[in-house]
Formats: sequence, structure tokens, C-alpha cells
Amino acid sequence: MDHSAGFQEIPPTTLADLLSREQVMDIGIRPLWTPVPRVAGPAFTVRCAPGDNLMLHAAVHRAEPGSVLVVEAGDVDYAVAGGNVCAVAQRRGIAALVVDGVIRDLAEVRAMGFPVFARGVVPIPGAKSVVAPLGGRIRCGGVRIDAGDVVVGDEEGVVVVPAARAAEVLDGARAKLAKEAGESLDDWERAHRARIDRILAENGWTG
Repeated sequence: MDHSAGFQEIPPTTLADLLSREQVMDIGIRPLWTPVPRVAGPAFTVRCAPGDNLMLHAAVHRAEPGSVLVVEAGDVDYAVAGGNVCAVAQRRGIAALVVDGVIRDLAEVRAMGFPVFARGVVPIPGAKSVVAPLGGRIRCGGVRIDAGDVVVGDEEGVVVVPAARAAEVLDGARAKLAKEAGESLDDWERAHRARIDRILAENGWTG
């Protein structure tokens, strides 16, 4: 079931304020070209063996339109995808590729405007021989991810919302954004200064 409806409008920064650190991918998972549009969709999870990309290439033809391919690659020595694979993914309606690993053909990917979040690029491709299940629990960027969890990413990073909490988190995020929209910078500054001064005083600051 797709729980991602509505998350396109929610910045990862807002989600990170509502979720634990464990739901935010580490700094190594970054957009490979900018400015990247915000993406949101249900995770289609893939695990690849070291030096091998067979299962990602299989997943491209099996993931539903609107989904985000999330890949636990086995290393950062061999590319798990290139320009043609990304082009096919884009043509099939896949929203983005998030890889704990590397890809190649970055110029082609950038030119087609397909969002890819990964650890970097390397020009050598992996082999295609190791079969593994699709849709299982994986780790990507330090986050544990199940198929169907909501993946939201932009230039700020990638956040994963557990499917079971999607409705609750979306409601909380919308409420937070609405509150912020109704607050001027002057209002925010006054409240912020009062909060900081209170914390300083509680900790013995007298300056």
C-alpha cells in the first residue's frame, strides 16, 4: 500500500524535526546533481551483493510507478546503475533512485533530470550474477527500511517515514508548517531569544 500521498509538500527538515535521528540518512547519501527536486514515494527495497548489480536491474522492471528505488549496495567500488538503467527507470515512472553505493554516467543522469541520491560515482560497472530477494528489509545511509516506507528527499537529505506512522507524521508535519507560516520572523526571533536566554540562565550563564 502506498502511504506517501501528501509527502511531496513536506520538506525533509520538517520531517527530521518530528522523527528520530535513526530515520535520517547519513551525510554520505547526497543528490548527485543540483538543484534536485523534492521526491517522495514508497520504498521499493533492493539488496545487491558486493560487485554485483543484478537485483537493481531486475527491480527497475518490477517497481511500481511513483516508487523510490532504495538500494543497499555491497560496496562503493562498482557502479550499480548507469545512464540507460536510470532512463528506463524514469520512463517507467520511478520517482528516484537512492543508493548506499555508487552509480556511473552522471552526465547522462543529470541531463535527463532523474533524481539520484548516492555516495558518489565510479566509472566501472558491477557484474550481473547474484540473485537475492526483492522487497526485504535493508539498510541505506544507516537507516533501516522496509518496503512501503515513505522516502522523502531533496537537497537537504533523505528521510524515511515508517509506513505505520505515515498518517500521524504527515498530520504533524502539516500542523508544524501551518504554524510556521503564520509566524513572522520578528515573532520567531522574540520566542527564540527568550528560549535561549532561559536555557542559558538555567545553566548558570550570567553574561
